[in-house]
Amino acid sequence: MQDLVAYVDGSSHGNPGPSGIGVVITDSDGRKSTLARWIGRQDNNVAEYVALLEALQFALGKRARSLHVFTDSLIMVKQMTGVYSCRTAPLHSLNWTCRKLARSLSFTIAHVPRHENSEANRLANDAVHRRRRTERFITAPVLT
Repeated sequence: MQDLVAYVDGSSHGNPGPSGIGVVITDSDGRKSTLARWIGRQDNNVAEYVALLEALQFALGKRARSLHVFTDSLIMVKQMTGVYSCRTAPLHSLNWTCRKLARSLSFTIAHVPRHENSEANRLANDAVHRRRRTERFITAPVLT
């Protein structure tokens, strides 16, 4: 079982508008997996949650022991930790699903400044600009 670290970001150009997600996951052996995916027309908070959902599903698919998530979305962190409630049906549903999946792992989520989340942000923005669909994570080989 592995310990995973994920950086997640959602991007919406307009609110709502064309949206994408970026996810960067590093495993305990140093392998990095990335995902950039167009998710259609969404608002920014939905995009943030879809990125988190992808990270959780990836971790569960890898049978990870833990997932430590970093995001520049303070509202998502506060909603996931129960400080804030979700006021819209789409966010409530995504929050509920993410919290349910997170219970299967040793899970943490923390806020980081945008500049510390630049790779996930770049992937999310690239997905919007290219409107590409990447249906799987791309894993880079370990450099020795």
